[in-house]
Amino acid sequence: MTTETTTRTSEVLRLHAEDAFAAELAALAAADDRPRPARWRLSPWAVATYLLGGTLPDGTVVTPKYIGPRRVVEVAVTTLATDRALLLLGVPGTAKTWVSEHLAAAVSGDSTLLVQGTAGTPEEAVRYGWNYARLLTEGPSRQALVPSPVMRAMADGKIVRVEELTRIPADVQDGLITVLSEKTLPVPELGDETQAVRGFNLIATANDRDRGVNELSSALRRRFNTVVLPLPATLDEEVDIVGRRVNQLGRSLDLPELPTGAEEIRRVVTVFRELRSGVTADGRTKVKTPSGTLSTAEAISVLTNGLALAAHFGDGMLRAGDVTAGIVGAVVRDPVADRTVWHEYVEGVLRERDGWKDFYRAAREHAH
Repeated sequence: MTTETTTRTSEVLRLHAEDAFAAELAALAAADDRPRPARWRLSPWAVATYLLGGTLPDGTVVTPKYIGPRRVVEVAVTTLATDRALLLLGVPGTAKTWVSEHLAAAVSGDSTLLVQGTAGTPEEAVRYGWNYARLLTEGPSRQALVPSPVMRAMADGKIVRVEELTRIPADVQDGLITVLSEKTLPVPELGDETQAVRGFNLIATANDRDRGVNELSSALRRRFNTVVLPLPATLDEEVDIVGRRVNQLGRSLDLPELPTGAEEIRRVVTVFRELRSGVTADGRTKVKTPSGTLSTAEAISVLTNGLALAAHFGDGMLRAGDVTAGIVGAVVRDPVADRTVWHEYVEGVLRERDGWKDFYRAAREHAH
């Protein structure tokens, strides 16, 4: 790697998974003596270890990328070694995109073959398009064809990712049926096709809350093995997830390590879990739930913003006032109904909670 490349990489705001964790992937590849499917960089066991974490025989520590049930990861990895595509399903904030990126990085060494699903995703995004300048001057040809990430993954034997599959229009979704069933992508204009080579597979993500937007046809759904990513089961598990991600983001943004961060992380996660579940942690008091999802990802965002506030406009210590404004923004999506929910929670729960007086005062201040 040249000095120029190293400098540029160090300035990238967010590295791709295969770059950010290159050392771990290399150590796993060196220690991995298990059978690997065709064109896989690692064995299924090593891919699971990369996601779940562990210590290698040479002492290399592999950091966990996903904290949750081991079986979920094992089923996801195994699916990619078969002829069925993988659908990661879950509510917002359950790390679907994060898991899909790291799976692609570990299997193919390339997480960049990506189709971002939206209501406006065109057919060309999952099939192919044309360079119209060449098309007009040369006519239809392979040189004028612009392959989609799906077509490129098929030709190279890699993993392609389709984010928010159920947001893609149904007719565009159905363009994947032939790809997943026949492992081929016809190009009628050329009387040709692209056939998938070994190593190709597809990871799609979909949001539980988007059911009814563009539901998958039964024909397409049969081509997927669906793995549901659950919300963190316990407070400690979610605190661990949030703490790891906040620390990673903080380092990438050159924010200082804050000694009081752990306490505020636990308090933010506690608030999110109670409002999400509709009951306090001790099970004694029911609370109203707001309209938003209050996902783990949103808790990470609130705390990262709090770190920045403490570093740039505070005394360098993460305090309740640095995070409560972000919590209010996450909770109060509906200015009428959600504001009532938040007010009742602050006065009915936080006001009487031991050791939370500073948090209660800051929450009241930002509630108005």
